Amino acid sequence: MTSILTGDIINSRKVDSDKWLPMLKSAFNSIGKTPKTWEIFRGDSFQIEIEEAENGLFFAIKLKAILKQIKNLDVRIAIGIGKKNNNYKNITEGNGEAFILSGKAFDSIIKKQNLAILTDDEQFNEIMNSTLALALLTMDNWTTNSAEFAVKYLNKKETLQKTIAKELNISESSASERRKRAGLDEILRLEKIYHNMVTHKKINGWYSF
Repeated sequence: MTSILTGDIINSRKVDSDKWLPMLKSAFNSIGKTPKTWEIFRGDSFQIEIEEAENGLFFAIKLKAILKQIKNLDVRIAIGIGKKNNNYKNITEGNGEAFILSGKAFDSIIKKQNLAILTDDEQFNEIMNSTLALALLTMDNWTTNSAEFAVKYLNKKETLQKTIAKELNISESSASERRKRAGLDEILRLEKIYHNMVTHKKINGWYSF
C-alpha cells in the first residue's frame, strides 16, 4: 500500500515560477527521483508518490507550508491511498487503486477544499476530510511568517523553539506567537491520528469505528 499525491499550484501564474519551482523540486527531490517518483506537468500540476502511506499527510502539510512562504501562493493536494502496479517508468503513467483514488479525489473533493484524502474506506474518508476541512481554516490562511516558521519546525520537530527564533531573527515570544497562529500543535495532532490509522491499516486492515 502506498500514497499518491496529485496536485496543482494555486495562483502559479501570478508569481514568477523562478520563485516557487526550485522550492517545489527541492521538496520532491527529498523524496525520490523524477520521473519514477514524481513529475511536474502542464507547468503547475504534479504527481508524487510517498511510498510509506502513513507519511503522506505530513508531506502534504509541509509542502503547503513551503509554498505559502511566497505571498499569494498555495497548493491543492489530493492523497489517494491503496495498492499500485509497479510496471511503469513515469509516475504519470502509473495505475492501480492509489492512482485512481488520488485522481478521483482531485476531480471531486478538491473542488470543495484544498487538501483531501481518499481510500477504500468511506467512514475513514468522511472523518479525515471533515477534520481536514476544519484544519484548512487555519492552514489556508497561513501568512508568509507563519509558513516560514512552520517549515523550520516541520523540517526538524525536535529543534528548540528558541533555536528557530534565532534563525528567524525574532524573539522567543514572537516565535511562540507564530507557532500558535499557525495552529501547528493542533495540526500535528491531526497528522499523528492519520499516521497511526494508516499504519494500522497496513498491518491489520481498517478500524471499525
